[in-house]
Amino acid sequence: MPRRKCSIKKTRVDKKRHLKNLRIKQQLKKTIKSFHSMLQDKKTEEAQSFLQKVYSQLDKAAKKGIIHSKTASRKKSRLAQRIGKPA
Repeated sequence: MPRRKCSIKKTRVDKKRHLKNLRIKQQLKKTIKSFHSMLQDKKTEEAQSFLQKVYSQLDKAAKKGIIHSKTASRKKSRLAQRIGKPA
């Protein structure tokens, strides 16, 4: 356990940031999962419009440093490919 005031505060802040990052990652996973379910239900037009929301969330997570920027672009590319392919 930390003893100094600054170390105690640092652990407290790190815990808050960790929880915030987890919430953002979980929301992102839910959004991607619902996108995949739309594709399986053959709702391509709805999935096409929903893709913009997924892109937005991926870009925001990358901008905040929660996920790497290249990870975000890789996921965006793979999701765009999924729309073109039949399920």
